[in-house]
Amino acid sequence: MSRLKDEYKNEIVDAMTKKFGYKNVMQAPKIDKIVINMGVGEAKDNAKLLDTAVKDLEIITGQKAVLTRAKKSVANFKIREGMPIGCKVTLRGDKMYEFLDRLVNLALPRVRDFRGVNPNAFDGRGNYSLGIKEQLIFPEIEYDKVDKVRGMDVIFVTTANTDEEARELLTLFNMPFTK
Repeated sequence: MSRLKDEYKNEIVDAMTKKFGYKNVMQAPKIDKIVINMGVGEAKDNAKLLDTAVKDLEIITGQKAVLTRAKKSVANFKIREGMPIGCKVTLRGDKMYEFLDRLVNLALPRVRDFRGVNPNAFDGRGNYSLGIKEQLIFPEIEYDKVDKVRGMDVIFVTTANTDEEARELLTLFNMPFTK
């Protein structure tokens, strides 16, 4: 069992219960899942680009990636419905906590000119979205083997009801928000 999961069960739940005055421990919000999404627009021309993106995502997360397909045909982008245009991974349980630990303590500090993540990127229902511009910030990716720098979206889905609760939860997990 991961260190973050144990820490969550004790200190984070206690801190959240104290701050928001929950009557029951089960009312304290928790991170439900983390979804990592990588859109590869150039995949419409070259299918090999999508394969390398899937490989990178699998190396970063340690879990098999799923291809995402276009929902609608868009003539301007030369995309037809059903074409593979990206990949995603949904992390839960121990792998989720391990990824969160690596993201906060290893990857984000490696970003150039890093001053913290945007504290206003919540969706109003307690979920947080974070954009990463390059996959090179993860130590698992070898710089020499990268054919193209790609970005990704990391979405933290929580059981929190408000953005304030979710912000406090992620702060307790050491998420480096800008002041």
